Amino acid sequence: MKLCMIGTGYVGLVSGACFSDLGNDVICVDKDKSKIDSLKLGKIPIYEPGLEELVLKNHKNKRLKFSNQLKESVKKSDVIFICVGTPTKKGGSSADLSQIYKVAKEIGKSINKFKIIVTKSTVPVTTGDEIEKILKKKNKKNQFAVVSNPEFLREGEALRDFIFPDRIVVGSNDKKSNKILKNLYSPLISKGAQYFNTSRRGAELIKYASNAFLATKITFINELANLCEKVNINVEDISIGMGLDKRIGGRFLRAGPAYGGSCFPKDTKAIISTADKFKVDLSVIKNVVKSNEKRSKLLLNRIFKLLKNKVKNKKISFLGVTFKANTDDMRDSSCLSMIPILNKKGSIIKYYDPTGFKKEFKKYKNVSFCNNINLAVQNCDLIIIHTEWNDFKSINFKKLFKNKKPIIFDMRNIYLPEKINDQGFKYIGIGR
Repeated sequence: MKLCMIGTGYVGLVSGACFSDLGNDVICVDKDKSKIDSLKLGKIPIYEPGLEELVLKNHKNKRLKFSNQLKESVKKSDVIFICVGTPTKKGGSSADLSQIYKVAKEIGKSINKFKIIVTKSTVPVTTGDEIEKILKKKNKKNQFAVVSNPEFLREGEALRDFIFPDRIVVGSNDKKSNKILKNLYSPLISKGAQYFNTSRRGAELIKYASNAFLATKITFINELANLCEKVNINVEDISIGMGLDKRIGGRFLRAGPAYGGSCFPKDTKAIISTADKFKVDLSVIKNVVKSNEKRSKLLLNRIFKLLKNKVKNKKISFLGVTFKANTDDMRDSSCLSMIPILNKKGSIIKYYDPTGFKKEFKKYKNVSFCNNINLAVQNCDLIIIHTEWNDFKSINFKKLFKNKKPIIFDMRNIYLPEKINDQGFKYIGIGR
């Protein structure tokens, strides 16, 4: 099948590479010519395990192509996937759909035969209706069908999530387009993936509802962790005990920093904004957003307390600064609020992250990137394990520190408290 992915960000590039690996001819389109030129040379703009190899393999086999010519690419394709960004509007909480509508106008000018236009980007309910209106203005013959096919890709696990998905959701009442998309996904369905056809609006809301619920689980266990600390209970026991109930499940019940990344922060705000538009009060999700916003401040206060409010000139080491492991995504990472405040209070901060230097901290004096763990923790007063990278799961603290022993604040509960405390360190986790 001939496919066109508009947008070579996280969703477009991962989906394009995976679809081409299933034997389809895919053109990934982006208006950024320098990005397209880099991709043609095999340079991947994002960090995702296994993606570079998949892109190089399929580009070499000529199943995966890159272009900045949108009109030409649309004309050559049967199914067009819209994969552009839908960030939060500046100064607001609703989704910025300007890129979606701009692309829809361009597609409308390029339809030369029947096309299926698929929104893979996360969009609010009724966005598909608006896309359809735009296309009808540009294409009087109505040679198209607009479908919602949301992505459910976790950063760091995207290739696996695409190849072995929990479900494939397709929102369309058009029998022809549903049949074509079911055929497109047939290699995954044959491996056991659930194919679920619903209305277009239903598919749009499923994506937002899923992310809002997962964000709620994270926030719920983080709040319970606060209680566990007060009553001397291990929050991990609570997570396991709850998770054994199949109605609840153990996934996303891990206490730690605030949720971040490209999805949960913007999508929880966007679903609230959509509900407000229709005069519906999503009070649970509103409180999830409020609680998550307070989370970084709460953990920051814990840092001050550990250092007895004497933060000036203290050497603090951050192990991991991305919002989660196996990604280079810094969006809404707790570090983005914690490090600047600690720096302003006079702390000397070093950090190490497997994905390298972060431009977000370039402007801060006394915030420096180190090339390895040893350099990052050398002579420090406090070690903060912020991200659960595998690199941090077997550190020999006893060997690293023979004299001065820093405080270890494990925000991911990677280590057993007794083991580290027995080595003479002051160790603090979350909800323990």
